[in-house]
Amino acid sequence: MWHPVGELPARVYWRRRLVLLTLLLVLLGGAVWLGFTLLAGPDGDDATASSATSSLPVPALERVVPSLSAVATPSPPTTVPPVVEPQASAPGPVAGGPCTDEMLSLEVRTPGSAAVGSKPTFELAVANISAVPCTRALDKGLQEIIMFDGAGTRVWGSNDCFPEASSDPRTLVPGEVVTLPIVWGGLTSEPTCTAPRGAPAPGTYVLRGRLDTKVSPDASIALS
Repeated sequence: MWHPVGELPARVYWRRRLVLLTLLLVLLGGAVWLGFTLLAGPDGDDATASSATSSLPVPALERVVPSLSAVATPSPPTTVPPVVEPQASAPGPVAGGPCTDEMLSLEVRTPGSAAVGSKPTFELAVANISAVPCTRALDKGLQEIIMFDGAGTRVWGSNDCFPEASSDPRTLVPGEVVTLPIVWGGLTSEPTCTAPRGAPAPGTYVLRGRLDTKVSPDASIALS
């Protein structure tokens, strides 16, 4: 086959053989390239896509505002329990100091009943109910008993017509009771002592005592 036989010159047959061989080599190379492309296609596409993605420009908004994942969230502050300051206790009564109203008890003592127009004696009973000795003025001008009728109308006051003045500071030991007698003349009166005075009608009346700023509970007396 390598010795061409024919009417044409031998170089013509050699040229034809060379062209045919070139075509075969070209076809063979194309087949090899196509097979390689098919085998490497997916990876190549991923690499190409990745390269294309990495080459895309960063949007302007992401360059200005960072993504939420890139923002560090601050940790909540640790709660510190408030410090509770101990409350200072109220100072207690001082021995030898003044007797406050809270350190005293005051009550009006009555005979319970009396005849209309008589002159019963009432008493203001002052007691030191604290745990220490204390001093209190028991002056006559600071003592008072007021009488009211059942409707609450003022009937008589011990300082209305015959007020008395005296200076009587006392030191009261714990538990000590001092009785201060006050005599009622049996007649009505008012603070100016200018209104006519007379004996109140029979009935039950209320007596309320006072020692300066200390006021007693109400007591009662029946007049008949």
